[in-house]
Amino acid sequence: MLKAIFTLDYEIHGNGDGCPYALMVEPTERMLRQFDQHGAKLTILADIAEILKFRQYAEEFGRDDYHYFKITAQLRDAIRRGHDVQLHIHASYFNAKYAAGRWRQDWSEYNFAGLNPERLREIVRQGKEFLESLLRPVNPHYRCSVFRAANWSVSPSKNVVRALVENGFTIDTSVFKYGRRDGLVNFDYTNACSGLVPWRAAEENLCEADPNGKLFEFPIYSENRWVGAFLTPQRIYRACVGRLHRFSGSREIIPSTPVAAKAPQNAPQKSHWLARKNAWKADFNQCSGRQLIRALERAEAQYGSQGVDLPFVLIGHSKLFTGFNEWSLRSFLAFVEKNPKRFGFGKFSDFDLQSFGNARKAARPEREPATPGGATGKAEPAFQN
Repeated sequence: MLKAIFTLDYEIHGNGDGCPYALMVEPTERMLRQFDQHGAKLTILADIAEILKFRQYAEEFGRDDYHYFKITAQLRDAIRRGHDVQLHIHASYFNAKYAAGRWRQDWSEYNFAGLNPERLREIVRQGKEFLESLLRPVNPHYRCSVFRAANWSVSPSKNVVRALVENGFTIDTSVFKYGRRDGLVNFDYTNACSGLVPWRAAEENLCEADPNGKLFEFPIYSENRWVGAFLTPQRIYRACVGRLHRFSGSREIIPSTPVAAKAPQNAPQKSHWLARKNAWKADFNQCSGRQLIRALERAEAQYGSQGVDLPFVLIGHSKLFTGFNEWSLRSFLAFVEKNPKRFGFGKFSDFDLQSFGNARKAARPEREPATPGGATGKAEPAFQN
């Protein structure tokens, strides 16, 4: 059975703009209500670096303008209602300064995977300790053991894996197969073990399997698809939001830009952008409900019935959860709910980690949806999923 794991990056805009109540608390409450109606579970990946800054602001200015207490109340309430909260980190916030109505981040720490080993261990420890001290009074069995890096920045992975393992983490969920980026953050996940089945990750490269690995990678579900798959109203909205809240310029940061993969030698050197394939993630903000249903059915056909529950990891952002998004997602939630023999909802803690080695061996060879003209390029499009 495939179980849908909804992961929510819980944060304000990447450039420091925005009201946490409007971008985090209010949309997440709508999501929790909607999920409760269908028996779905939400895993909130809380950006602790931001939240700690909101606490610092309240302590320094004596005003809760950044809604720190509403945020922490919501995280506790989510645990109380049977949902989950795990760790997400935008490291550039740890040294951020508040000025002129916004947070000025430390862009030298923007690339999480590029931080030195000591710094990685320290900020991961801070995040874990904060969440466990906040949430264990609600559920004594709560454990912070799942991590996602900002901007999917877990490459190079050696220091990241060590920092997570040393702090007691068992799962990372930052990788998505076929994803590539070249810029301030660099990664190439084209050859990741799987687009769906978790694996014991090699310390030197999270995309590779190691039977002795101590950290499991739960990939965000992804496919290699042509540009037409990315054209949805939600994605247009996302592109507009990105333009309104983009970084202020190269003096602060040079945003990462997607790059196409090299074509095989027997392929044309250039291909039209419409024919190139790109990493299409199961993003419940930007994909329609119908698209998500079809992706789930394709995953079922590919991985089949193996007698092992497998995670279908979806990604979303609280700041992008509009009323239209809520309406569109309804069909996917209803579809999963109405097909309990085939699909279900889950959290990371629902899975038997030891079962995934055999499941990966039993899965059919990973294949890609057909694209026009036999395109070969692999990249993230400018309108990212």
